Amino acid sequence: AEDVVFVILSQPNPYHLARAQELKNNIQAQSKDQFVVHLSHLDFPHAGGWTIIPLIPQLSRLHGSNSSFIVFLEDGTRVRLGRLLDTLRTRRGKDEVFLGYALHDREPSIIHHFAFYEDPTSFKYPNLASGFAISTALLLRLNERLRRENMPKTDFNIDSVHEFSLFVWNDGAGVALSHDSSFCVADEGEACATHVRPFESCGDVAPRGSIYFAVKTCSKFHEDRVPIVKKTWAKHAAILRFFSDVEDDTVPTVTLGVANTEHGHCEKTFSILRYINREIENRNSDIRWIFIADDDTILSVSGLRALLGCYDSGDAVALGERYGYGMSAPGAGYDYITGGGGIAISRPLLSRLALNCSCPTASAPDDMYMGLCLKEIGTVITHSPLFHQARPMDYAEAYLRSYSAVSFHKHWMVDPIKVYNSWFAYADTVAAHTEL
Repeated sequence: AEDVVFVILSQPNPYHLARAQELKNNIQAQSKDQFVVHLSHLDFPHAGGWTIIPLIPQLSRLHGSNSSFIVFLEDGTRVRLGRLLDTLRTRRGKDEVFLGYALHDREPSIIHHFAFYEDPTSFKYPNLASGFAISTALLLRLNERLRRENMPKTDFNIDSVHEFSLFVWNDGAGVALSHDSSFCVADEGEACATHVRPFESCGDVAPRGSIYFAVKTCSKFHEDRVPIVKKTWAKHAAILRFFSDVEDDTVPTVTLGVANTEHGHCEKTFSILRYINREIENRNSDIRWIFIADDDTILSVSGLRALLGCYDSGDAVALGERYGYGMSAPGAGYDYITGGGGIAISRPLLSRLALNCSCPTASAPDDMYMGLCLKEIGTVITHSPLFHQARPMDYAEAYLRSYSAVSFHKHWMVDPIKVYNSWFAYADTVAAHTEL
């Protein structure tokens, strides 16, 4: 197990890069530079590198003959190296091994395309925040499969580690994940080879008046969804506008002359961005961030403010939960921020989006076309697992313990006020009282 290679799934944003470099330095300090530690976006640049599978050919070429295990980490993973080596020594590197903290769905989940619908607990996949390991023997077999079959044919990448686990499992012909208790969520001391670093504020939080909240709604939701937003997180937002297809003074709404569409909402979203850009560009405004939310987004304003404090609002930043589209075709795919969990855009980037983005049709998918436009203007999306496109029950419990949630999405078969009260109300209330 002394010939272990580490791959930190890194990002170019300065906040995430600093965290990844800190983790790399820590591993190398523990090993006295004995181990190779890769930062994925630097050593293996690939538009879909975060989905893990595209890294397999390069890792096989570099380390297929000189290593026993490849360990994948996030920038928030913490490693107790001696304990990890003890764990790996109990496994034979020449065997096909897949180790990690095992998660399973509690019920069929939309984020996993409702896989294993009859028994969602039957399929295990690793908690990425805790890290996971594959043996080189498994790496080489996966690479051979890729040579024969090319990339797995999928249009969308949503949960990279679940999709990677499906690829490894190969409809039962491959290897299933083995749960190992030394891969931990919380730090339980020397028993843990890895654990998750909780989110910590970077210092000053984003001021309340620095965030412009834009909520997309339409007339049919003015009486049910809008009141829930007002009863929950809107109370803690200094600047908030409801953008709708009709004027309604009871909300009140802003209308932009764009009719509502059942799907997509591309023209509506980009009209909102252009409106906000015009509203703030010619005045001495303290607004530094624009946050686009759906009317069924459930949000922690205090959590978002703490998170935004880790990013430079003077940079071109697009922040949210990253999905991918078309990664099966090399060079053709792109990332996008899935809109339901919310999209944070820095003010400099707002101007570029407002001036450079357009929609092929009014009903085109807005989040996807924003991702395509970001690719065209050369802005890399920054992923944060604190945003959630789905409901709390759509995620494994240990996954939710790994991150401080900022948002959830959907009112379907849940009480959204209860979700807000359970997850976000206390922190928002404390932050509001602290600032009085």
